[in-house]
Amino acid sequence: MKIMEAVPNISEGRRPQVLEQIVHRLQEASPQAKLLHVDSNADANRTVFTLAGTPQGVRRAVWVLLEQTTRLLDMRRQHGAHPRLGATDVCPFVPVRNMTLAEAAQQARLLGQEAAEKLGLPIYFYEANASSPQRRDLAFIRRGQYESLPEKLRTLPPDLGPCTFNERVAKTGATVVGARDFLLAFNVSLNTQDVAAAKEIASVLREKNGGLPAVKAIGWLMPGYQAAQVSFNLTNFHQTGLAAVFEACRQQAQQRGLETTGSELIGLAPEEALRNAGKYYCPDCRDPQALLSLAVERLGLNKIRPFDPNGRILEYLLHKML
Repeated sequence: MKIMEAVPNISEGRRPQVLEQIVHRLQEASPQAKLLHVDSNADANRTVFTLAGTPQGVRRAVWVLLEQTTRLLDMRRQHGAHPRLGATDVCPFVPVRNMTLAEAAQQARLLGQEAAEKLGLPIYFYEANASSPQRRDLAFIRRGQYESLPEKLRTLPPDLGPCTFNERVAKTGATVVGARDFLLAFNVSLNTQDVAAAKEIASVLREKNGGLPAVKAIGWLMPGYQAAQVSFNLTNFHQTGLAAVFEACRQQAQQRGLETTGSELIGLAPEEALRNAGKYYCPDCRDPQALLSLAVERLGLNKIRPFDPNGRILEYLLHKML
């Protein structure tokens, strides 16, 4: 059976009753797709859902999510630490088992077409679905965020859907859709609330500034943690893994008289990513569970929020689903 993952990110993390409605509808959306994890943060004002199942089942579930966010969210009143362009801000499809990236891209294309035609959403395609090299990069599309949309729709027209900032688009914003490989969202907390320090570290470590390969980074303030964070996207954890990023961030913090106080993974991660982190600290260790425990300990994954590998490793949850 072909298995595809979807990781839609919505611009809502502060209203539990709204999130409960969306979760309920997702759980009923398709018998061929399962909601594996929900990760919500009030300061970011964002929630990340992880779904998996058959390609058609997952696409159906994401369609239900788009319907719900279009109805329940209003971007004219949305603010948070996380960059965003729309109510359903971004939705990547990830091939997991017995399918190719091209097949996942086809599912993304079908979703985008339906969302543009039936919901009137401006759709930008990125990653494997990008219509130009620049549009592969989510940050390029999202530059200026929601507030830039009135101009962006003219100067950087969406691939599908309306190109004018009408009342409907003012409410929903735009959605970015595409297929990609696994990505790890990984945040490291600092023992300061000085967001400028976090932004400096992010600037040094991001790939486009000559930093770590396959790493994107921004700095932000998380008042709920009373800490500034460096927020990383690892676009290829085989090139640059969790431990390498954490240690580089720790070293940059020390150079500024600061310390790292823990980290958090957003959503789910492949088991290999965490085991590789364990091997970074103990190359000779061969015990899989010991490697996972070492990764959690050395990365400080339990210091910000509780972290249970049984509920955060993709393969474990897929095994239960299948």
